[in-house]
Amino acid sequence: MTDSHPDVVPGAVSVDGISLSYRASWVRQPRAVVLALHGGGTDSAYFDCPGRPRLSLLRTGAALGFTVIALDRPGYGASLPHAPRLTDPARRVDLAYAALDRLLASRPAGGGVFLAAHSAGGELAVRMAADERGHTLLGLEIAGTGRHHHPRSVSFLENGDEELRRPGRARDRLREALWGAGRLYPPEVHGGASIAAASPAYESAARGWRYEFPELAARVGVPVHVTLGDHEEVWSSGPAALADIASLFTASPRVRVHEQRDAGHNLSLGYSARAYHLRVLSFAEECAVTREAAVAAPPRQGRAG
Repeated sequence: MTDSHPDVVPGAVSVDGISLSYRASWVRQPRAVVLALHGGGTDSAYFDCPGRPRLSLLRTGAALGFTVIALDRPGYGASLPHAPRLTDPARRVDLAYAALDRLLASRPAGGGVFLAAHSAGGELAVRMAADERGHTLLGLEIAGTGRHHHPRSVSFLENGDEELRRPGRARDRLREALWGAGRLYPPEVHGGASIAAASPAYESAARGWRYEFPELAARVGVPVHVTLGDHEEVWSSGPAALADIASLFTASPRVRVHEQRDAGHNLSLGYSARAYHLRVLSFAEECAVTREAAVAAPPRQGRAG
């Protein structure tokens, strides 16, 4: 690992007349490609912590030899005007795969593509991994998502948007759950103003994807890594919650879970983000090694009879 902080280049790619924006750190001959999918209320800036290059997944990944593409999920960034056409989850999966194909058409992908998603981005990532095209992926990381909301957050997260539109405690409590203690984050990042982005209307309905989570997870056939912060308050966390999530990925050859110390919901923006990113990239490296070993293995010889 070097102390250099590679450049992050913004761009956009057109798919079926829809412009999908992104930030990327390109590596000439990458070990692999990480496709990073942000959560709600932000965009790809989430993976390039403002003013803190050491906390950036885009820069840390590139310094370790990974090309990292942080895609503005369909309906965010440049594609926000097209959000009314993107309510179908399958359409969003197709767009994400098409954007990835366009971006890598003339660039090397190394050992393959590893998906890394945060919070609401897990909906798209798990759908992509469960899709038949997902079997070509190196692996999957989902963070800041779960099956059951944190006991202290259930009342305002499961009473619908109407509850959050009312002035008062519910709105404040949501902010507290999303961010938690200020000591976990750089002061200029805490609260999210520096990385905020407009959310598409479909995002509210997409929250119900957790009820599809078990069925989708059972179709994921690649290695899976699951992370929750030890200060997570949107989702139930801790060893039991992580084990519960892991148990859903019945077709995966390998599932690992991790509770990130000194981390809240927004793992890629806190002071512990570098430690978290190094762990995720280590898992991606393992996935690349596993694929290389499988390719290099000699064919099995039939038993003489």
